[in-house]
Amino acid sequence: MTGPDIRRMLLAVTLMMGVVVGTNLLFGPPPEDPKRANDVEPAQETAADGSTTPDPARGAFSLDATGEPNADAKEADGAAAQPSGAADPDPISERVIEVETPLYRIAFSNYGPAVRSVELLGYRSFARDGPVQLIPAGASNVLGGLWAYGTGADTVSLSRFPFSATPRDGLRIEDEDESASMVFRYDHPAGQFFGEVRYTFSANSYIVQVDGRLPQLPTPDRTTLLLEMAPGLAVNELRAAEDRRMATYSGNRVDNGIRARPLERADEFERIEGPLLWAGVKSKFFLHAVLPPENDGTGASNFLGGLSVRPATPGAAPALHVGLPVSPSGRYAYRTYLGPMERERLANVGDDLEEVNPYGWRIFRPIVRPFVGIVTWLMNYLHETFLLSYGWVLVVIGVLIRILMWPLYQRSMRSQVKNMAVAPLLQELKEKYGEDRERMQRETLKLYKEHGVNPLAGCLPMLLPWPVLIALFFVFQNTIQLRGEAFMWLPDLSAPDPYYVLPLFLGASMFLLQMISMKAAGAVNPQMKVMMYVLPPFMTIMFWNFASGLNLYYSIVNVATIPQQVLIAKQRKKAMASGPGMRKPGSRVESG
Repeated sequence: MTGPDIRRMLLAVTLMMGVVVGTNLLFGPPPEDPKRANDVEPAQETAADGSTTPDPARGAFSLDATGEPNADAKEADGAAAQPSGAADPDPISERVIEVETPLYRIAFSNYGPAVRSVELLGYRSFARDGPVQLIPAGASNVLGGLWAYGTGADTVSLSRFPFSATPRDGLRIEDEDESASMVFRYDHPAGQFFGEVRYTFSANSYIVQVDGRLPQLPTPDRTTLLLEMAPGLAVNELRAAEDRRMATYSGNRVDNGIRARPLERADEFERIEGPLLWAGVKSKFFLHAVLPPENDGTGASNFLGGLSVRPATPGAAPALHVGLPVSPSGRYAYRTYLGPMERERLANVGDDLEEVNPYGWRIFRPIVRPFVGIVTWLMNYLHETFLLSYGWVLVVIGVLIRILMWPLYQRSMRSQVKNMAVAPLLQELKEKYGEDRERMQRETLKLYKEHGVNPLAGCLPMLLPWPVLIALFFVFQNTIQLRGEAFMWLPDLSAPDPYYVLPLFLGASMFLLQMISMKAAGAVNPQMKVMMYVLPPFMTIMFWNFASGLNLYYSIVNVATIPQQVLIAKQRKKAMASGPGMRKPGSRVESG
């Protein structure tokens, strides 16, 4: 492959990347409906004393005279029926019970019990004062359950019942290796029904272990707990539109792999059929996931039933429910992850949970995935071992990548020099045998063999670095390690350069590299001239609003490439000056 062919190939790949990325830049998320903003009205009522009780519209719970859930209670049009003679428990003021570890602070409501708030203490929110808040306003029943039994149409909403908490005043876990449990239990005053949920927290993990019990039914045809997930995560970034645009829900199916969909496009009911290895909903940097329990020999299911998504309605957020199998004895268990999308941490969970935040387009992921792991490990290693800020980590990686790829580019350069040297001889062959393709092909192969030229040798070294470059593009564009990290004049490496210095510098450095390459070619090459004047402005526009960390990395790579480009230019000039002098003594283009 000749130099112009390589440039055409690189231009084509660059333009394809530009189309994909430019589409996201030009066609952002639609204007947000104020009724679907973060501040959705909570589904609850306020009592005279200022306490709250759940809104009855969120679901009904009924018992028949025998103490079993009423088998005739059917859901109709999305609201559970209220059979005669079945009374809800007397209203009790809502209590909030907090659990705090070194990593997070979770606030539980005694109704459900449901999660009302999750604060990540190690991460600052850029959308409000204080730490990152995962649960959006109005999401009042996260991890609350809807028990479906019998034929599946009979339902019990656990959010209707006030549970007691043990310990009553919450938990505070401080020791690094400590773990502790919070138990919520509801007992019907007449002894007709009970429910129990045990949450186990660890000081050094964002995983919460959950074990629960429900009444044992005599002959359960279908017993499932529909666990409510967060209806999208709260916005915590300065660029709220981007945070919402990157919000997705996904499920990892046992047979067909991961299926993901943008949350803003959930405009109709959808179900990701199980069995699932996990289900999750994420923002740009944070994640709420539900996973099966670890295999502990209790016989609990190692899969989730499926994920259902109901679109948002005026005044209410989307509803996401994941199905949990309930054993005949009434037991169920699961794990939930409420924390940052740190790739190494998610990979340690297993079942490809790190792919909830995939890097690259699907077609490239099998190739890119190993390099993503290497790059993230290298970033953490340089940061922790040498105490470098992440800005300097990007500088070091940029220079290091250029040094490591130097041999590949040198080999490609030498092959290109050989191709350029034999180009006049190829032209002679075309003039003699241009109409005889078979003879032309035979003589061309003979010429390549005579001068030790491999036409593909210049292409392969240029293609090998592409998986690395693609991996670096997505890692530096969307990695939580760069979130909130300042460097020089840049306040946040995960956000665009506020003064747009780096995109302009990136374009200028690309223009300089193209100019050096064009001058090395001697005569003016129209293709190279077009590349020099079109590609740098195009890349500047494309990278204008990208993360400043990504722009910093590519700018450093361009600067580190200049010495090599100058060396290549000198060797190209020398090769072109020698012209067909590479021809061995006595060699000639034979006549027919």
